[in-house]
Amino acid sequence: MPVEPDGSAYFEVPALRSLIFVALDSGDLAVKRMQSFVTVQPGETTGCVGCHENRTDRPVQLPRREAFRKAPARIQPVADVPDVLDFPRDIQPILDRHCTPCHGYQKTGAGGPRSGGVVLTGDRGPMFSHAYFTLSARRQMADGRNLPQSNYPPRGFGSGAAPLVKKILQGHNGAKLSDREKTTVRLWIDTGAPYPGTYAALGTGMIGGYARNQLDRSDTKWPSMQALAEVQKRRCGSCHAKGLKLPGSPSDNMGMPPWAIRYGDPRLRFSRHILYNLTRPPMSLLVLAPLAKEAGGFGVCKKGEDPARVFTDTSDADYAKLLAAVQDTARRLDEIRRFDMAGFRPRTAYLREMKRYGLIPTDRADDVPVDYYALDRQYWRSFWHQPSAQ
Repeated sequence: MPVEPDGSAYFEVPALRSLIFVALDSGDLAVKRMQSFVTVQPGETTGCVGCHENRTDRPVQLPRREAFRKAPARIQPVADVPDVLDFPRDIQPILDRHCTPCHGYQKTGAGGPRSGGVVLTGDRGPMFSHAYFTLSARRQMADGRNLPQSNYPPRGFGSGAAPLVKKILQGHNGAKLSDREKTTVRLWIDTGAPYPGTYAALGTGMIGGYARNQLDRSDTKWPSMQALAEVQKRRCGSCHAKGLKLPGSPSDNMGMPPWAIRYGDPRLRFSRHILYNLTRPPMSLLVLAPLAKEAGGFGVCKKGEDPARVFTDTSDADYAKLLAAVQDTARRLDEIRRFDMAGFRPRTAYLREMKRYGLIPTDRADDVPVDYYALDRQYWRSFWHQPSAQ
């Protein structure tokens, strides 16, 4: 929406829709934003007394503002950008084009693998992709991440504060994104930087997820995980103790649940979300870090300044046990499927509610494939106010 030089704005909004307001600079980056939403009734006219005034005060009588000298503006959708952004579908392809040649697992002429110790590939971890976890753990989005804080200072929240956006605009290491790609990343951050862009993902596709607010640790009973725990204790325990502890399984949060990550905590380097590669198990840091470079590993395990070649080659029986545990986890994920995997099926509860709202036939079998992104859109739009014909 246009804002006039005197700071006024005048516009029409759709009735019965939740709206937030974000003040943007000339480059469309967030300067200030609401931390709540507002809704208006059909035919209602409302105004704002200001962000820092008492909400029960009436607007101060001022000379006629510039915005009211013309017809109200109308909200226009952003072209070629989905209503709700989805990280694997909309953001990861941008990272693949511009970032993974340096920040991937393969050796490349651009600086890979893992330039700067950063991985931005779409490989799946136990709950998130490696790129999503890395961007979160390194605080690249500036989206709040469940912090109990409001009324951030100007450019303290959203795209105007996000280090990722700054890197993009500065052409980090020669990366040149298109205008559409820049807009997509900016809007993704300013709408909360979600991982899934669909309700269908809720409660699905997680190893070590949460059922009824309880962490599922059933993987610790797998024989492969028990073998992994023994190898880690015997081959890794002398270095990985206390703050450098390794996760004992893909469900081990090490005291850091996803909603309470302590940014800057050194344990994030060894999080289950980055050590396990469930898309390409041999590319897991869990097995590449202790494997000698000469054998195709990263050889990053060290004792002091000297590399500690925990595994000199892949024929080591303990290396095979670690890899087998990751492969076992990958097979489990392939069975339960995540929302961005082929063959994914939403939970029965999701389909039940969509039937309840009349969006799919009640006699439709739950195992019949469904476009859950399209179904979500139908669900949202079923609540939109439809003015009656005059």
